[in-house]
Amino acid sequence: MTAFQKFVEMPITGREESFAPANFAAKILRTEPGNEQERRRLNWVTHFALGAMWGSAFGVAGRAGLHGQKAVAAVFAVVYTGDVLLNTALGLYQPSSWSTRDLAVDVIDKLVQAEATGAIFDRIGQPGSGDG
Repeated sequence: MTAFQKFVEMPITGREESFAPANFAAKILRTEPGNEQERRRLNWVTHFALGAMWGSAFGVAGRAGLHGQKAVAAVFAVVYTGDVLLNTALGLYQPSSWSTRDLAVDVIDKLVQAEATGAIFDRIGQPGSGDG
């Protein structure tokens, strides 16, 4: 997702870098980065951890027999909904104040992540499956 955001979405939309992952981690861990470098590092580490979580969700979907677009749809629905609900409950998101553009960017960025993770999982995450 980060590569898509940085090299495709942000140049098109003109949107600045988001620190939503760092804000989430800081809230959950009850910590505050001391400077901009620490904040950026926390952002990247959290992005990576969230990506691993998406991969884990695909593992669960695979164990349930879901693959391809069925897995993408199921994982996206569960993970995206959970993301929005959790961040809203923590006071980090205010979806009711989002513009249509903000919502579209959020959904598209995370759908790209779901599609990419699903493609990778189907290709290499299924030991012995051959062509996924």
